[in-house]
Amino acid sequence: MQLDEAKRRFIEGWGTLGSAWGVSRTMAQVHALLLVSVGALSTEDIMEQLQISRGNVNMNVRALMDWGIVRKELRPGERREFFSAEKDIHRVATLILKERRKRELEPIMRVLGEISQVEPSATTTPEEAEAFTKMIGSIHNFAEFADRAAATLIKADENWFLSTFMKLMRPGT
Repeated sequence: MQLDEAKRRFIEGWGTLGSAWGVSRTMAQVHALLLVSVGALSTEDIMEQLQISRGNVNMNVRALMDWGIVRKELRPGERREFFSAEKDIHRVATLILKERRKRELEPIMRVLGEISQVEPSATTTPEEAEAFTKMIGSIHNFAEFADRAAATLIKADENWFLSTFMKLMRPGT
């Protein structure tokens, strides 16, 4: 298989994976293109290679920057903006996990905490209130477990980075 075909298939596949994870297909495709590009790309480069509009590129690049997995690069004497992706896939996964935790787990845990204790209303029975409270408690316990697991993975990555960095900085290593 030729490189161009492999890149096209990767970009399509990453786009499909992104949509399965609740991220727009185009956002995932922009990320994939930047992942497999040797250097930073301009808005025009991305537009041309993915056949999408300037507005679409700008919107998706900004979203990827918000996630922390794409950064803007400025070049002296150049008016155009260039963008590059974080290439360490382990770091990318950690950044995505952090962002998903913030956007998905934390809000639902707040809601579950707020609705964990209910009383029957005029149109419900005590049994219904008890069943609701039990189910919400079960979901809340699972969400807390998922949050602790995510926090542990994020912390492990941060500790791994720090310990590796410190080992590299020791004299004679």
